[in-house]
Amino acid sequence: MDKFVIEGGRRLEGSVRVSGSKNAVLPVLAATLLTDEPVVIPNAPDVSDVRQMLKVLEGLGSKWERSSEGVLTVRSAPVPHNEAGWDCVRKMRGSVAVLGPVLARTQHARVSLPGGCVIGVRPVDLHIKGMRALGATVELDSGDIIATATGGLRGEEMYLGGAQGPTVLGTANVMMAATLARGRTVIHGAACEPEVVDLGECLNKMGARISGLGSPRIEIEGVDRLHGCTHSVIPDRIEAGTLVIAGSITGSRVRVDGCRPDHLMILLERLREAGLPHQFGTDWIETGAFDIRRKRPKPTDVTTLPHPAFPTDLQAQWMALMTMADGMSLVTETIFTDRYMHVSELMRMGANIRRQGASSIVMGPGHLKGTQVMASDLRASAALVLAGLVAEGTTEVHRVYHIDRGYARIEARLAELGACIARVDDHPDAIATDTAPAPDVIVPVRAAKVAKPAKPAPAKASAPKAQPKPAAKPAKAPVKARGTRR
Repeated sequence: MDKFVIEGGRRLEGSVRVSGSKNAVLPVLAATLLTDEPVVIPNAPDVSDVRQMLKVLEGLGSKWERSSEGVLTVRSAPVPHNEAGWDCVRKMRGSVAVLGPVLARTQHARVSLPGGCVIGVRPVDLHIKGMRALGATVELDSGDIIATATGGLRGEEMYLGGAQGPTVLGTANVMMAATLARGRTVIHGAACEPEVVDLGECLNKMGARISGLGSPRIEIEGVDRLHGCTHSVIPDRIEAGTLVIAGSITGSRVRVDGCRPDHLMILLERLREAGLPHQFGTDWIETGAFDIRRKRPKPTDVTTLPHPAFPTDLQAQWMALMTMADGMSLVTETIFTDRYMHVSELMRMGANIRRQGASSIVMGPGHLKGTQVMASDLRASAALVLAGLVAEGTTEVHRVYHIDRGYARIEARLAELGACIARVDDHPDAIATDTAPAPDVIVPVRAAKVAKPAKPAPAKASAPKAQPKPAAKPAKAPVKARGTRR
């Protein structure tokens, strides 16, 4: 198991390119089960969630290969296996997206209820509702979803919204199943997220007939079969937003290339409200350099809601930024109301945050100090890394396997911008004890390799007295954490 060791107080500088979207590529990978022809994804990100999804597909009989240039090619079996057990899907919620394609292709599917980050209840009731609307018989048995559609699925008109609004993955699941259903399917209350639009565009390339993408009403005309295609997924808007916030929280000039600013307009609007300098173009966003100790961000109020409102996947990162603001900010989470496990860790670093129901009140400006913190989920770990970039001293972020689920080599990419961040083995002999520069100095540094800790030198025992004292404990030599290990 690894951890990140971060020396705070470094200003960033430079440009970084955004990867393909993790949240978009997972349902696209599931869609490869709808045809036995190859589907080529030139820009699939090399993150652990994608690798896990490929294992799920392997268990269903698919073959895949990734070229040296990173191009991913996936081909389903002529007759896919129709069972995805707990061992396959327990690590990732996105794996439930295979339910619709397998059911449509084989008329029977048994998929274990999925795992993933602990961020609150995320039921699959709307997935089941959609499959039943398409004519399937669905039941739960021993933690598995068992769906049967003898004679095939049939198109139907349905409302797919829930108590907390539209379901992104549920919309994707039903949309994929409906492509091979007989007749017309209309989904009311469909999710409008860019990842749903991207999946629909991929399915249309495969021969599907889908209209209304990006609106709450999606219409699908069923077809007899789909074929292979080549499809580049959209840039990862959450990764782009995280990198933009990294530039803003450190008062740095950071240019994020290859992104879609139109997918992040709410974030750019909140940056404007906070008085944080930035510019953007067709496919780039650039934050402006300023002294964050002299020019604090203005406080803001943010409420997470379905797209195009503020995304829940940027809530934790925005909260880290607001700890630097001059005044009281309010962050309200309406999508996953338990998604506040990063709050206690930010408070360990010195943030002044109070939880009140579905909201968190952030009182700034805080004086963050480095300490040891624990990542609880993918986006919380990103927030702790951002806080570590500006904290005084050394921050150690444990359980970084969470961040590896959605960010490819994030420590190396931040180091290339000038951050002092290292990935090291998470064991007692690899603890860094360096301190950051004086608070009034922000100096760009180049990342270097992490030095291994020196062996402790034995201490000399003190001279005996009337009451003998035990020998002093050996002192560990300080270790500097500089750079990355890829």
